[in-house]
Amino acid sequence: MTTAGAPTKGQGPLAGLRVVELAGIGPGPFAAMLLADLGADVVRVDRPGTPQLAVDPAHDVTNRNKRSVIVDLKSADGPARVLDLAERADILIEGFRPGVAERLGVGPEDCHARNPRLVYGRMTGWGQDGPLADRAGHDVAYIAVTGALGMIGAPDEPPPVPANLVGDYAGGSLYLVVGVLAALHHVRETGAGQVVDAAIVDGTAHLTAMIHGMLAAGGWQDRRAANLLDGGCPYYGTYETADGAYMAVGALEQKFYEEFLRLLGLDELIPARKDWTRWGELRERIAARFKSRTRDEWTAVFADSDACVAPVLSLREAPHHPHLAARGTFTDHAGITQPAPAPRFSATPTAVRTAPARPGADTADVARDWRVPGLLCAPDGDDA
Repeated sequence: MTTAGAPTKGQGPLAGLRVVELAGIGPGPFAAMLLADLGADVVRVDRPGTPQLAVDPAHDVTNRNKRSVIVDLKSADGPARVLDLAERADILIEGFRPGVAERLGVGPEDCHARNPRLVYGRMTGWGQDGPLADRAGHDVAYIAVTGALGMIGAPDEPPPVPANLVGDYAGGSLYLVVGVLAALHHVRETGAGQVVDAAIVDGTAHLTAMIHGMLAAGGWQDRRAANLLDGGCPYYGTYETADGAYMAVGALEQKFYEEFLRLLGLDELIPARKDWTRWGELRERIAARFKSRTRDEWTAVFADSDACVAPVLSLREAPHHPHLAARGTFTDHAGITQPAPAPRFSATPTAVRTAPARPGADTADVARDWRVPGLLCAPDGDDA
């Protein structure tokens, strides 16, 4: 952990850790938010001009718990300002295409020349090498080539897009965070920093490890809606209710399956659990039962059971679910309902400490706390 300058007060297990985030969109900012949620002092280096996303910065939750400075990396002294920050940081995160950071003068070699202990995290879709490394892309393309997208949906319809959760955030952000924290451990053991190449295609492929094992063992068919966990199984999926809403069913184990059918009033179908020839009948009967009542009525039926059945809620409904409300899974801060930091820690609790950072709003504080007076000479928001 760096000791340059006065430590920044934080809250959580990463309090005292310093992170530089070179502003981008998608998985990079989310990874930096996770580090900030865990207590790290994350300084986001925004570029001059209009934010990249058409979202009011006051509502960009991925920038909560961070501070922001504005640096024009294309200006004569812009790279030096970033290198001043990197010299005092433990981790730097960037999400440029391969080679861009080097051309801007803030690549790994430039940063390590100033701070050999720095963990340099690189977030891309295709990775730092390979035939597609220099190509543009987005989540849907990355999860498509890894086989993950091809597992989702009905066999006679196009695969549905699971927002950008599987690629950008699960296969990208979370792997970057694991990578930089592992590399930070290496720093503390050896004193040497390194580069972490976090490619969304790598992380997403890694997420399918269990499925590949099942495929090799003959327990998974390489086609959609034909398997236990992909909607092929009638007691693991979703069903429409009388009011056009949906219930989710995950009654995989025998005892849960039996309780599920008993509460549906379909006890006679219990023997069909492992009889694939009866799965069509089982699905039709279950679907018909669910269509006979509303989502709220079925929620009440299964409320005190171990049948593994839950209502499918919308984003606005989710914070009001009794269990999530009791745990405080969502929180309200600065007028925004948002997920609370996760996971939870017994000795070093986390919290949403600050509203989303406004571009450049924290320049003076960061210049003082990190002892980088040159930041005060940086441009304050005009387009480069």
